[in-house]
Amino acid sequence: MRFQSQGKLPSIRVRAGHLLFNWLVFGLCYPLSQVIAAHAPLRHSVALPFEAGMPFWPWMIVPYATSALFFTLVFMVVPTAEQLRVTGRRMASATVIAALVFAIFPARFTLARPALDDPLLAAAYGFLEMVDQPYNQLPSLHVAYCLLFWLALRPLVRGWRRLALAAWLVLVAASTLFTWQHHVADVVAGLALGAAVARLVRPGSTRRSTVAFHYTIAAGITLHAGWFVLGSWVALYAAACLLLVALAYARRDSNFLRKRAGRHSMVAWLLYWPYLAGYLLTWALVRLRERGGAAFTQQAPGLFVGRRLSPVEARRLPNDCCVIDLSPELPEVRALRGIHYRHAPLLDLHAPRPSEVRAVLALVAEQHAQGRPVFLHCAMGYSRSRFIARLHARKTQRCLSRSTS
Repeated sequence: MRFQSQGKLPSIRVRAGHLLFNWLVFGLCYPLSQVIAAHAPLRHSVALPFEAGMPFWPWMIVPYATSALFFTLVFMVVPTAEQLRVTGRRMASATVIAALVFAIFPARFTLARPALDDPLLAAAYGFLEMVDQPYNQLPSLHVAYCLLFWLALRPLVRGWRRLALAAWLVLVAASTLFTWQHHVADVVAGLALGAAVARLVRPGSTRRSTVAFHYTIAAGITLHAGWFVLGSWVALYAAACLLLVALAYARRDSNFLRKRAGRHSMVAWLLYWPYLAGYLLTWALVRLRERGGAAFTQQAPGLFVGRRLSPVEARRLPNDCCVIDLSPELPEVRALRGIHYRHAPLLDLHAPRPSEVRAVLALVAEQHAQGRPVFLHCAMGYSRSRFIARLHARKTQRCLSRSTS
């Protein structure tokens, strides 16, 4: 099948990353849902009366199995980075949502397949029963994926190739019925799930929602594995925390932790303890990895840039230094929470708003105008502080150019 594309194609590494992420999400959620259903005291059935006469067509295992091929193919052929993100996020969202439904409403297929004389077909169905037990029924992920495959691949083909693609995906969806793997209600629910995630993840908005998306997926997986499988209240708490963080990123609320005077309130710790503890642990590991190196560097006259400092490291700053703290995630050390401490929170791993950037640059300029050196830091010293330092250098260079012209 020949696909049409235009523009710069994402690299194989990027495509493989999206594919691996989706396989990992599926490989974790789907088998765990089968474990939940297998041990559930009550397993539901959504079979309709007429389905007792549904024919069993053994050859339908062939189109059924090609879903795995499409699962890989779709990440290899979509032409742009945006389409790759849209497809990957739709599929991951469908997987996690379906897994949660499987856990809440465990169902079982009610018909027993007849014995097969053909050894190849018998082996194929034996493998199917080994990897895909008669649980995880409603909604059908096979059908949800078929709709998402169609939405991703349809723009890439024309004429008879598009008709052939549509016909095959319809055959794949129908195979869930005629292999006696799903009931009609599962198919309808699968279509509804595919349509829902397609509406939820819209083209053009994925870049600014990357962090929120991954925190949401992490929350779903934590809830599924930690609460429904392990029954852990800590996992339920952690999932709620991750959802709150995802909401903050979706709203681009850089002050969601309400850090004041360099410290977090008790309410912030109660709501976000796993998130805050994770950043403290990461910071400690970064310090350990970079031991012996400089905790901060001088990027320009009067401007020092680095990570959040320990009390010992803080004593190495120049006297009368103004501290501009860009990190909402970590508390400031006591030695730096003085009269010249300023908190200008920026979200990690997320492009700041222009107004936020202007506010930080204005703070730096204000302190320099008073003859005071500035220490600009984020959590780990890798992105936010260096980004602001580069912008400050460009702004200073432009001012110098104008004054000498």
